[in-house]
Amino acid sequence: MCRRRFRADAAFAIPALFDLLEAEGWDYAIRIKGNPKLHEQVAFLTRRPRGRPPNHVVRRYTSFHYRAKSWSKARRIVAKIEFHPGELFPTVGFLVTNRSLPNERVFAFYNDRGTVEQHIKEGKYALKWTRLSCMRFAANAVRLQLHALAYNLANFLRTIATPEAIKSWSLTSLRERLIKTGTRPV
Repeated sequence: MCRRRFRADAAFAIPALFDLLEAEGWDYAIRIKGNPKLHEQVAFLTRRPRGRPPNHVVRRYTSFHYRAKSWSKARRIVAKIEFHPGELFPTVGFLVTNRSLPNERVFAFYNDRGTVEQHIKEGKYALKWTRLSCMRFAANAVRLQLHALAYNLANFLRTIATPEAIKSWSLTSLRERLIKTGTRPV
């Protein structure tokens, strides 16, 4: 059986969405905004240790069950507390999840969301796949699918055909420096 996974920022922290994802069998990790009750649960971890602060980021994790008034049941909350060098107060983040992974792995799963967003951003800028100017929905859907196909093909070619020196270039750089430059009349 294939597990379906969902991760989202705090804009999607809607109780009805939690219920729907659980009913449909999805694993999820969704950021939620902190409130006094959540901060009270992690207060013991937000105190700075005595002595000189280290020159590196110190991370602490914890999890607990919490039920907001609008929720149908208590859910697992995973908290990450980060002490950054030179900062007076720690940064605290909260996720609501139904995953049974260790706390660090839940945050790693959530943070992979940024990688996906980078791929989307690369496709938008390198291939201009947001240019969906047709009047009909079906035509725009086909255009978006063609753009996605072009993105996947370009990524595939980038991984197998580019020299080591330019393997880390973005698709935008490859387009600007190789394709456009190579097609100028001499």
